[in-house]
Amino acid sequence: MNNQMTMKKRALLAGATGLVGRNILHLLSKDSLIGEVRVLTRRSLPTEDKTPVVKELILDFERLREYPEWFDVDMVFCALGTTIAKARTRNAFRRVDFEYPLAIAKAAHSAGASHFLVVSAMGADSRSVFFYNRVKGELENAIQSLGYPSVTIARPSMLLGEREESRFGEKLAKRIFCLLPPKWAGVEASQVAAALVKSAHEPKLGVAILDNREMRKIHVEGHSVIKQGPGDA
Repeated sequence: MNNQMTMKKRALLAGATGLVGRNILHLLSKDSLIGEVRVLTRRSLPTEDKTPVVKELILDFERLREYPEWFDVDMVFCALGTTIAKARTRNAFRRVDFEYPLAIAKAAHSAGASHFLVVSAMGADSRSVFFYNRVKGELENAIQSLGYPSVTIARPSMLLGEREESRFGEKLAKRIFCLLPPKWAGVEASQVAAALVKSAHEPKLGVAILDNREMRKIHVEGHSVIKQGPGDA
């Protein structure tokens, strides 16, 4: 029994209140191989998400350096993300989608984490003419340069799943994305989460890219959970 307990791993999760992040949290909470899920969040988690293995740290992400002990984990899941519409400025968007994830990656790497798993986006490219794709690509490059033994990058297209709030044009976009070929078709947030958790238990040395088609093959019972608030992917 003691040997089983010592083999269990510690995971850190940022973006647990978002569409993908909350699915990740639910999967990790029920995972027999995970002994503790440390959640970095700007607001308290919903009561139903506070299971015995979940430990939350409510903080301003500008103050991550004040909590080095929280980054002593085996693996890190980052599902932070916003939109230009919510962020209102490019600088604010870059802070959430680039600066915070990179700060978390650096802190966890320094503390000894061996696997970083991040939700990026289809089309991520540091040379892209599109600001959103360029920021995502810059983050991917920056994380890969840190020296993690394993990095897993999920690149979904349109994320499908129920949200508490609707984004402009999202319902129409979902219908369009569902009609596209598998490479570009929308993918359920629950499938993205399941693919990342699966990858966490089957780490590959170097960088692994989860593309849209691969994630859409993941079978998940039920539907994506409802997003409880704005600000995360």
